[in-house]
Amino acid sequence: MGDLNSLLEPGMLVSHPDQPDWGTGQVQSNVGGRITVNFREQGKVVIDGARVVLIPVYEG
Repeated sequence: MGDLNSLLEPGMLVSHPDQPDWGTGQVQSNVGGRITVNFREQGKVVIDGARVVLIPVYEG
């Protein structure tokens, strides 16, 4: 799992670097490198943290 992915916790907002059309997603869980994210435009997706490094989103 990417070092940044290991810091992701439930409730944090993220975006997928290869799927910008999915919009911002909220992390639901992060267990054993499998990150479940609920994206605004795509719904719930399970991400393999070893293959994709999600980008934290900070909304002000």
